[in-house]
Formats: sequence, C-alpha cells, structure tokens
Amino acid sequence: MQTLLNLLSSVALLVWGTHIVRTGILRVFGADLRRVLSKSVASRFSAFLAGLGVTALVQSSSATALIASSFVSQNLIGLGSALAIMLGADVGTALMAQVFSLDLSWLSPLLIFFGVVFFLSRRATRAGQIGRVFIGLGLIILALQLVVQATKPITQGSGAKVIFATLTGDPMLDMLIGAVFTVFSWSSLAVVLLSATLAASNVVSVPVALCLVLGA
Repeated sequence: MQTLLNLLSSVALLVWGTHIVRTGILRVFGADLRRVLSKSVASRFSAFLAGLGVTALVQSSSATALIASSFVSQNLIGLGSALAIMLGADVGTALMAQVFSLDLSWLSPLLIFFGVVFFLSRRATRAGQIGRVFIGLGLIILALQLVVQATKPITQGSGAKVIFATLTGDPMLDMLIGAVFTVFSWSSLAVVLLSATLAASNVVSVPVALCLVLGA
C-alpha cells in the first residue's frame, strides 16, 4: 500500500509541476504567445512551428489547443492553420518528453532553489513568475526521479504486478485510461512522461505504454 501511495504522490507532483510551468508561462508571456499563434497563419509550416514552440514553452498541448480553437471560433485563423498548429503542438510535447527523459537529476535542485529565491523576493514582477516556472521545471524532474524509485518495488512485487496486469492488456482500454488520466491531469506531457517511465521500469510493456500515449 505504501508503494502505491508513493507512486500516486509522485504522479501528483509531476502533474503539479507541469501546472506550475504552464500557469507561470501564460502569466508572463500569455499575450505574446497568443500574438505569435495569431500571426503564424502565413503558411501551414509557420503555423506548425508556432504550435511546436508555444507547446514547448507552456508544457501543455491542451493550452495550445484552447488558444487555437478560440481563434478559429472568432474567425481569426482558418481551420487548416489551426490543425497545423495542433500538429506542431503534438511534436512539441514529444520533444519535451525526450528532453525530460534525459538524466537531469543535477538540474532539479538548482532550478528549485533559484526559482524559490526569485519567486519569494520578486513575486509581483516578471522575474518572480519566471522563478515560478523554474520551480515547476525542477518539480517535474524531481517527480520523474521519484516515479522511478517508487516503481522499483512494483517490479519486484508479484502483487503489484497483478494489479497493473488487470489494468492493461486491451489496447482500447489502455487508450481510454490514457485519455481519462489526461483529462483529469490536464497535461498530455505528464501522461507521456509517466508512460515512458513505467515502460523503462518494466512495470508495463512497451505496447501498453504506446497505447497510453495514444490515449493521451
């Protein structure tokens, strides 16, 4: 039971870290990011690059989707450009998942320390909000380390393996689990990172992880 609680708390910290990064970036650069997306309709390729860049900064393709869909509803951009933005957003999520899959354990304490210093000393300024973003990035890296540590007992315990086996195996069910978790966590990046970590720890198989990512 303690192992499961450790895993759930690590996942919660991962989701919270992505939330902090997203809200911090939107508070500081929200208007600028919306301007970039609205002016990226000159070509499908520029719209693709804008979606990729915005998602990489915000750490959330969902936020990019909301901005793009609001522009479409207001007839500011066409549907084709919005779809190109969303394709870029998906690639941006994949690229950030690759970055966070690297060994960045040394970076987490630095980001959290300097982020807290900036946020507490200059909370009402742009520097303070950037410090908030640093805190979120540090928490994401820390949470991924905790997920790996929490899954080690799971790979060794037969009871926990049985629990995970009952939740996976059916591709449609795996995709549904990934989709539902993404809706509740509001972060497809968090689900992708979690799925990759569970697969790397041999808690779930690679096909199951791929289905979870498709659901996300």
